[in-house]
Amino acid sequence: MTLVERFFDYISYDTQSDEETNMTPSTPGQMVFVKHLKEELEKMGLEEITLDDNGYLMASLPSNTDKTVPTVGFIAHVDTAPDMSGKHVNPRIVTDYDGNDIVLNQEQGIVLSPADFPELKDYIGQDLIVTDGTTLLGADDKAGIAEIVTAVAYLQAHPEIKHGKIRIAFNPDEEIGKGAHKFDVERFGCEFAYTMDGGEIGELEYENFNAAYAKVTIKGRNVHPGSAKHKMVNSIRVAANFIEMLPRWETPEHTEGYEGFYHLVGIQGSVEQTVLTYIIRDHDRNRFESRKKEIEHLVRKTNTEYPGSTSVEMGDQYYNMREKIEPVMHIINYAEEAMRMAGVKPKVQPIRGGTDGAQLSFKGLPCPNIFAGGLNFHGRYEFAPVPSMEKASEVIVNICKIVAER
Repeated sequence: MTLVERFFDYISYDTQSDEETNMTPSTPGQMVFVKHLKEELEKMGLEEITLDDNGYLMASLPSNTDKTVPTVGFIAHVDTAPDMSGKHVNPRIVTDYDGNDIVLNQEQGIVLSPADFPELKDYIGQDLIVTDGTTLLGADDKAGIAEIVTAVAYLQAHPEIKHGKIRIAFNPDEEIGKGAHKFDVERFGCEFAYTMDGGEIGELEYENFNAAYAKVTIKGRNVHPGSAKHKMVNSIRVAANFIEMLPRWETPEHTEGYEGFYHLVGIQGSVEQTVLTYIIRDHDRNRFESRKKEIEHLVRKTNTEYPGSTSVEMGDQYYNMREKIEPVMHIINYAEEAMRMAGVKPKVQPIRGGTDGAQLSFKGLPCPNIFAGGLNFHGRYEFAPVPSMEKASEVIVNICKIVAER
């Protein structure tokens, strides 16, 4: 089976995660898919295949060298984002892309255009996998899964390529921030690993945001509007004032690179009560802590004007993996060399988000992130250049070679 055939097979499974279910995996479709993957790995003859009740699938390709070689792992997640449906994905290949608009759905007038997505121009002449505009594609992260399985199959077919023990793992619920929560690092048994969960070709990431959530609850007092003077407290208006007190330029739409932000992701409100849900992000740990303190300060300030009205529930989600990767920078050097061997220019950059690798790094498994090749994740305009996916799989093979040689 080719890489593209695997990818088309994998995206036919509906594996959207759901943060409301409080189960692992959060949706039954993920377990259906991971059982399918388990059968494929068994047919390939891999060893130490395990699938636990939480949907974590692991397997091994044994070493074929007498040398003592570190065990290296490769990881991808089986779920797709809750942002858009991943059910009944209908992909097609645009062969030899000519640089013009791609009509995804004639009937609904959905067009993937370089006018809106100029990065398309970087892939002129390549085969692109696109959607029909009614779903996301699922390259995040089924491209990563296909690349890992294809790389392992290549190593099996080419025993002349010497490598140590290779461990692979596919986990649920990365898109809702829980992919690493029940990942058994000890059972995985690797000295280091790589998540194949990045975007465009060449991406190599070992820095990510420090992340927290904040749930601000504002209680009001509802009184008939005809007799409300000096009695009513409209929680919606209080919430609007709270929102305006945060720096308007420190939001996702006004920041880039290492700049952090406050992101209001949800509002539920009535006169009686309004709840604001924020995510807080910053690469710098000190600024991250300051952002959390600012939220707490504004809660106190609001309570000064409206006593007892406002409370906050806040919690950390993950931290910047850089502090765990810097002591083992040779694993970044391996990835960079593997890319250059494949004719890919490494693009080392910070992640404006997080990956399972960040949490895994803090659980004792250093785990930077490598490109999977897709673009415009989480929506109908997602696409995956086939050569980028092929290069990602080649990089995996090259890393295995390099680790064995060193």
